[in-house]
Amino acid sequence: MQHATIEAEPTPLSIDLDKTAVVIIDMQRDFLEPGGFGAALGNDVSRLRAAVSPCREVLAAARQAGLLVIHTREGHRPDLSDAPPLKVERGNPALRIGAPGPMGRILIRGEPGHDIIPELYPIAGEPVIDKPGKGAFCQTDLELMLRNRGIETLLVCGVTTEVCVNTTVREANDRGFRCIVIADCCASYFPEFHDMGLAMIKAQGGIFGWVSASKPLLNSLAVAAR
Repeated sequence: MQHATIEAEPTPLSIDLDKTAVVIIDMQRDFLEPGGFGAALGNDVSRLRAAVSPCREVLAAARQAGLLVIHTREGHRPDLSDAPPLKVERGNPALRIGAPGPMGRILIRGEPGHDIIPELYPIAGEPVIDKPGKGAFCQTDLELMLRNRGIETLLVCGVTTEVCVNTTVREANDRGFRCIVIADCCASYFPEFHDMGLAMIKAQGGIFGWVSASKPLLNSLAVAAR
């Protein structure tokens, strides 16, 4: 049993690395690159790029430590049968989910834009969860995969902080998982939403989980490896 103590808010905590997984949420071309769904909604996608380098460092350290790494992608079937009409029918019809874009149909599974950015691309053995909603547990087998592996703690990275990250953390909390959100490995199109999303997670003694950063996590993993 290998333990690591991580500096976090509201309190430091010790975790069993053998029962810990890294979950990297929706680091997809459709959200982080020009021409994707994020840009179609009028967002400055460059704001999300700040999380890429810290995520890459955490991903490399997690792989070195032998932690389970799980990636998620938000997107829909080509016939949109799993996409609620209210989700599809917002904004400019030419820029909606399923519409053609520079990287293929927007947020459609199998299209180039739906895939994960090259810098964080999964390697063999790293599961990829394709989810039709914002939360990674909704209509997926993520919980089953975590239970089968005896996972108790999730180190959460990804985008966006206030939407898919926050939703997944809340879902995980309700299912009894301990969540540690790595702040600089997350990002939002709106900096104030990023800050508030993190504040809500760690409020009231950690009502949904803990918040740390990549440097304390990397230091903890390095100490545990000695």
